[in-house]
Amino acid sequence: MKTIKEILKEHISWRNQIFKLAKADIIKTYSGAALGWAWALVKPTVTIFVFWFAFSVGLRHGKDISGYPFILWMVAGIVPWFFMSDMITQGAGAIRKYKYLVTKMKFPVSTIPTFVGLSKLSIHICLMIIVVIIFLIFGHPPDIYMLQLPVYMLFMVMFFIMWGLFSSMLSAMSKDFLNLVKSLTTAIFWLSGIMWDVHRIDIPWLQTVLKFNPVTYIAGGYRNVFIYKRWFWEEPQSLLFFGIMFVIMLILAVWSYRKLIKEIPDVL
Repeated sequence: MKTIKEILKEHISWRNQIFKLAKADIIKTYSGAALGWAWALVKPTVTIFVFWFAFSVGLRHGKDISGYPFILWMVAGIVPWFFMSDMITQGAGAIRKYKYLVTKMKFPVSTIPTFVGLSKLSIHICLMIIVVIIFLIFGHPPDIYMLQLPVYMLFMVMFFIMWGLFSSMLSAMSKDFLNLVKSLTTAIFWLSGIMWDVHRIDIPWLQTVLKFNPVTYIAGGYRNVFIYKRWFWEEPQSLLFFGIMFVIMLILAVWSYRKLIKEIPDVL
């Protein structure tokens, strides 16, 4: 609890700097490019088109799901993945990327994954506005289930900021861990139900395992908002499993911070 209080105190005391660095992170990511911010939208758009073409045109498996065209079902789940994949890799490398804040300044290390996460969140919000417009064009205007979208967004951001703290501490100590995380990202994508419907799995134990996967839960949550029209409390087992993983990630993040915070400046 002492470490948690210390981390919270650092976030409160440095809140202005956190938002400024989140803005700076976005500018740094897209500075020097002629299209600037547009690249934040171009890459996801190209990815969505490629997957839609491959599954709907090439493999001809893009059938309607729950009365919605496959393209809408895919967009609802893949857009949160863009945030999650960025945080899985870039969150893990956050401290290494901003090591000058650790070695040359007295900047609280615990806040580095936070402003990186807020940077990615701003891009995610822009993408979600586009998603709402796409659904509107297809004749599906926002409804009451949209009220729970901020809930799933909060779950996602909080979990992956904690992941960022845990993984970036380990990555700062060993670049091999960062390389391992990057190598597993593609596997996580294909094993987490981003491109296939988890509800169609007939193996009970496999469905249970997938419910412990935070990526599966968040992608499914976004689809509950846009496609399946379910409230998050209507799936108490999935919510419980996510809560368990949330607590485990919190413990891991606090443990890694407490154990490694004094060694990281020397290693970097």
